[in-house]
Amino acid sequence: MNPKHPSESLTILTDLVLPSETNPLNNLFGGELLARMDRAASIAARRHSRRIVVTASVNHVAFNKAIPLGSVVTVEAKVSRAFTSSMEIYIDVWIEDRESGVRTKANEAIYTFVAVNETGSPVTVPQIVPETELEKSRYDAALRRKQLSLVLAGKMNPHDATELKALFL
Repeated sequence: MNPKHPSESLTILTDLVLPSETNPLNNLFGGELLARMDRAASIAARRHSRRIVVTASVNHVAFNKAIPLGSVVTVEAKVSRAFTSSMEIYIDVWIEDRESGVRTKANEAIYTFVAVNETGSPVTVPQIVPETELEKSRYDAALRRKQLSLVLAGKMNPHDATELKALFL
């Protein structure tokens, strides 16, 4: 199985914020944004693995900036690291100024997807070869995030979490 570059999984979804998608403050519902991010991440994972993919976890979401009614929202997702059958997808959310067109980063998230076969059993996915400095940084951090998740779930002995230990030595 040949490794792939994160850019091969890049998925960009752009849409408007409509009145039915907003809260009483006329900002996009958080759940609506989560759904948009899940769709983009799913497509990115599918592009990378070329398999059926399922959401395994939402590892991190930062609602840093409200997204007002009428905003143009762009969700960009791509695989930051692939493990055996799972893939970490990093998502950046941008809003576009209505008058100037200037884009501002509003939110970000990290999802994990697992590639499965037709019976739902996990299958192997290609590895990732990061190219840009940002991709390399996200790739390296993905292993630390995975080890932390495994330690917290009781699936990995903290003494075996070599990447995490390296942060504190």
